[in-house]
Amino acid sequence: MNGGACRRNSASSAKGHRVIRARSEPATREPDTSARPPLFRELLLVVGLFVVYKLGRHGANGHVEEAFRNAGHVWDLERLVRLPGEGAVQGLLLHGDGLVRAANAYYATVHFPATLLFLVWLYWRRPRHYVWSRRVLAVLTGAALALHLLFPLAPPRMLDAAALVDTGQVYGPTVYGATPATDSMANQFAAMPSLHFGWAVMVAVGLIAATRSRWRHLWLLHPAITLFVIVGTANHYWLDALVVSALLAVAFAALRLPRATPAGAHIPWPSTAVTASGVSAQAAAGTAGAGASARHGATALARSGGPR
Repeated sequence: MNGGACRRNSASSAKGHRVIRARSEPATREPDTSARPPLFRELLLVVGLFVVYKLGRHGANGHVEEAFRNAGHVWDLERLVRLPGEGAVQGLLLHGDGLVRAANAYYATVHFPATLLFLVWLYWRRPRHYVWSRRVLAVLTGAALALHLLFPLAPPRMLDAAALVDTGQVYGPTVYGATPATDSMANQFAAMPSLHFGWAVMVAVGLIAATRSRWRHLWLLHPAITLFVIVGTANHYWLDALVVSALLAVAFAALRLPRATPAGAHIPWPSTAVTASGVSAQAAAGTAGAGASARHGATALARSGGPR
């Protein structure tokens, strides 16, 4: 009888532990929905930031002479500090028409969709990382817009001293008009800093911070390929990437990723501590009952004169 009570107590304890595991595990897998901001508000915010950015870039149009003068200064500074020539990278692309067209397509089509998909995925799966990443991107983009207005810069493909090929116009595809001064689709004199590279770095850093796969550092291939493309297609100088990296470093220092809220605060089931204490109390009661039964049996045996 005592053995049966012990077996029941053990089964109850095991069942309790299974309940604890079943009720605790989902908290580590599900995203913290309390950190997810309202979707409609986020859509308005992101669209509003994009519109302001596009209008600001167009507001920097028309500074043609200043843009070319600044381009000459940037080119001379790069040679002064002995940065490698952009032509060396472009020479690698020009080995084959297919490679240079692929680089142009990457420049034209990957920049915005990759960043948008990054934000959408973070919003649904890692809300806390989404809020942090959105803030960093907003600060970075705002700082870049200010530099576009203060320092208009013609890209190296327009600079005679660089002697580089405008791969977009020659090989295609391109996102820019043939006449930069009257291009109504984009401001071609906003090379400094390179948001192509800055956003790519943010996407890689954000995904590395938000995931735990041992392959997550392969996301760094995105900014590496982007850097190769923007320089090889002569759309940006090396300094454009260096300046946006410095701005991003300042944004990271100013906007730290907040620590995660303890998972137990958001578990909708009874807490592990309460369940565990309940199981422990049951086990203790069962042990006490078993001990009492054993003592009662020993007393009765002694009174009867021992075993026969």
